[in-house]
Amino acid sequence: MSVVERGPAVASSVSPPVPVRRRSPSPATAVVVLAPLALTVVLGLWGIRRENTLWGDESVTYQLAQRDLSQIWLTAQHIDVVHALYYAVMHEIFGLFGAGLLTLRLPSVLAMSVAASGVGLLGLRLAGPRAGLLAGLVFAILPQVQKYAQEGRSYALVCALVTWATYALVVSVPRRARWRWAVYGSTMLLACLLHEFAALALVAHGVTLLVSRVPRPVLKAWSVTAAGVVAGLLPLAVHSAGQSGQVSWIDGPVRLDDFLAVAVVGVVCALAPLGVRGPVRLSVLAVPLVVLPGLLLLIASLVKSLFVDRYVLYSHIGIALLLGAWMDCVHRRLRFSRHAWIAVVAAVAVLAALVPPSLWLRTPQSRSNDATAIGAAVREEGRPGDGLLYLSGQRRILTAPNPEDTRFLTDLALAQDPVSSNTLSGVELPARDIAARMLEFDRIVAVRPTGAYSPTDPREKAKASTLRRYFRECGTTHVNGARVTVYVRDRTRK
Repeated sequence: MSVVERGPAVASSVSPPVPVRRRSPSPATAVVVLAPLALTVVLGLWGIRRENTLWGDESVTYQLAQRDLSQIWLTAQHIDVVHALYYAVMHEIFGLFGAGLLTLRLPSVLAMSVAASGVGLLGLRLAGPRAGLLAGLVFAILPQVQKYAQEGRSYALVCALVTWATYALVVSVPRRARWRWAVYGSTMLLACLLHEFAALALVAHGVTLLVSRVPRPVLKAWSVTAAGVVAGLLPLAVHSAGQSGQVSWIDGPVRLDDFLAVAVVGVVCALAPLGVRGPVRLSVLAVPLVVLPGLLLLIASLVKSLFVDRYVLYSHIGIALLLGAWMDCVHRRLRFSRHAWIAVVAAVAVLAALVPPSLWLRTPQSRSNDATAIGAAVREEGRPGDGLLYLSGQRRILTAPNPEDTRFLTDLALAQDPVSSNTLSGVELPARDIAARMLEFDRIVAVRPTGAYSPTDPREKAKASTLRRYFRECGTTHVNGARVTVYVRDRTRK
């Protein structure tokens, strides 16, 4: 056969080019994303009502989210500007679904569930499917994650945003596309606007990139993005600095022992060979997230006490990644070992140890106060026409969720209510007027915090001295976070 004759046969055997299809997510990826999300939703819905109680901070959210957006803005000029965006978000959610306990807490459940799936994806990318699944599940069962998944505050939303910003950072390092850096920056900025201490995660990310020795263009892209986040946060930071008295209640580190324990566990886990090689190593990403935000708050506390563990809740992203990767490492080493049962027993023991705190977190006693119980005690002890006194005036927010609790009592110190004055607790009368008004009543119900009460403000001194000179204590009801005391006028005292 000639060459010419063979030509058509060869030509007919060549197949046309096949279009390249984008690879679909593997079943392992779906499990890594969905299993932690589902577990977090289940744990979040379990006991979400907490026996139909609110605590003080949630009471603030509940009250402010029901005000108009303009009122929220005006209130933020005086106090709580750091949470103004969160209150505005909750205002819109209340407008869509109505105000209630479930509406107040469900956004946090969903946000923490999204965070759990993000932790799983981070673990998948940095250490493989099993490590990712374990990291996501560990994150879901951490006590602090369970706690703030059921609170009507911003911390779960911040945690979710920081999680996905961290994922965007990890993805952006090798690919360097500008739009990816834009996603990272906008997500981090939103987290910072919801709570400005989210900016400490930005510092942790910078340390991760420096230690990872990423190429100079990557470091430059991150620096420009971080500068944009800081610039966007700056107006809020400047404004909130003028409201620093709002955190005057912090007289020392809050739950420092928990932070130190988590940091030590994280560092110990990081000593093992975790994850896979890549532009960013799992331990190099996770350890700064676990250690740096809390450490920086502790350093700042040398000037002004600021350390509260929930302010850096997102640090649990790092510890979940480290624990998940460490368990994966142990599994690989013990898979064919006769001692594998030791790891199984240890895992079961840890899960069993988490049951009591998980049960306790779903009780009213797990929070520092119980606004619902305080209001109920006032309603129980008060009689129509009695005077009502708050020691101090900031405690007024604790009985605000249910106006029926104080409907038939007269607030003796109040000059202007919280809504019309665009404040959290209203505006009180001058000290002399408060004392004079107290003397018009024969019976007063007083609400004061648990523990010692040492007034320094002239108004508070006037309340305490008038009670001491002209009234006698008739009985006290102790509730979580407060004492409700009935005073009756002692006519023998002049």
